[in-house]
Amino acid sequence: MAQTVQPINASQARNVSWRQSRRVRSALVQVLAYIVVTAGAVILMIPFAWMLSSSLKAPEQIFIDPPQWIPDPILWRNYIDAWTALPFTRFLFNTLFVTLFGMAASILTSALVAYGFARYRFPGRDLLFIVLLSTMMLPYVVTLIPSFLIWRNLRLIDTYDPLVIGALFGGGPFFIFLMRQFMLGIPVEMEEAARIDGANTWQVFSRIVLPLVRPALLAVGIFSFQGYWNDFLGPLIYLNDMSRYTMTLGMFFFVGGASEAPKWNWLMAMSTLIALPILLVFFLAQRQFIEGITLTGIKG
Repeated sequence: MAQTVQPINASQARNVSWRQSRRVRSALVQVLAYIVVTAGAVILMIPFAWMLSSSLKAPEQIFIDPPQWIPDPILWRNYIDAWTALPFTRFLFNTLFVTLFGMAASILTSALVAYGFARYRFPGRDLLFIVLLSTMMLPYVVTLIPSFLIWRNLRLIDTYDPLVIGALFGGGPFFIFLMRQFMLGIPVEMEEAARIDGANTWQVFSRIVLPLVRPALLAVGIFSFQGYWNDFLGPLIYLNDMSRYTMTLGMFFFVGGASEAPKWNWLMAMSTLIALPILLVFFLAQRQFIEGITLTGIKG
């Protein structure tokens, strides 16, 4: 039995044409977005590529014009010479101590403070939270001298206390805000059900809330790791004994002085080594990190 073909009227033809043109426009927009993002990534990678290239050059090759992107010869020895020129092994352990302690304290205390703001009602809670957020508008240099005077009066200069003790008090207003916004998106009924089953406040916080805010915890961990790992001004102000120096502070010796020329190739070599852990941590946890930032922005 022959099938009859129904003719397509003008309205159906316009709908088909409109859907096809919409798909074409959507594909073109997506291709354009990829091109723009790729071009932006290439531009942002130029300084890192120059740093990596300079770390493998002889000093006289770094500032030649036009720039020579591929070193000739490639001097891998620069990394060994830079590492052994100063006690960077000791600096590495100092940096790891400050970074890991500060990161762990920031994650735990910011979660505790944020949980209090997100779940408990007490007089002046909203005002206190506004005051907390308002401190984010204060530049670091405004509080630099008063903070130094406080630590000096406490006789804690040339110790790690000024660098990490702030992490024991919430880790900073940004971390608290980040965690609080994420916790506001957790249904209260889940915590109430746990309390009915006999869980106390700490059990609810540690076994119910913390696993649910894992993306936000990871975001706080990455931010705090980057902040403590790359911190230069804090160690420069508070540390005097060379045995307590961090890697960023030890690297400053390669800038040179009045009687010594800068060792730019060694400086770029150590800068590359310091940047690698940050890049590695981000690439390993970028999906959870972006999820934590995105969800925090739309909750609460």
